[in-house]
Amino acid sequence: MESKLNLDTPAYDEIQKNIDVNQKLVQELNTGAHDIDEVRKVVSQIIDEKVDPSTEIRLPFYTDYGRNLHLGKNVFINAGVTFTDLGGIYIGNRVLIGPNVTIVSVNHQIDPSQRRHLDLKPVYIHDNAWLGANVTVTPGTVIGENAIVGAGAVVTKDVPANTIVAGVPAKIIRRIEVEN
Repeated sequence: MESKLNLDTPAYDEIQKNIDVNQKLVQELNTGAHDIDEVRKVVSQIIDEKVDPSTEIRLPFYTDYGRNLHLGKNVFINAGVTFTDLGGIYIGNRVLIGPNVTIVSVNHQIDPSQRRHLDLKPVYIHDNAWLGANVTVTPGTVIGENAIVGAGAVVTKDVPANTIVAGVPAKIIRRIEVEN
């Protein structure tokens, strides 16, 4: 669901309070030595949801907001991943996210007089998807179940289930035959 957010409003002031708290947690997380359980505990605080014990998150971990990031079970998030989640990022079960991936659910408005205001469009990454290293996922896109996004791809349109995409912008390379 697409929405807009004016940065000069009391609603954004409330969001900024969460950002201020979470940015300190993100900085502490990325500058200390933590075992996997400690990482899950701090990320749970940041996203305000319990991170499942089957999920592994490698540091550094980046998010601008945190409260609109939703992680499934048995997710693997490699080092250096950035989530811009104010618009919502929903990650299914058994998703693999490669190093230095960027997933963005926020964009600025085109009209120069409104440029500081935001367009919020959620991103959905469905079960068993795999995002290779240095992938960028843009606002409002859906990555289907079992899909693979090749390293360095920029996802600007929905990726159908059971497909492999690659390139800039990402294009379908082939279908994946799924065994039942």
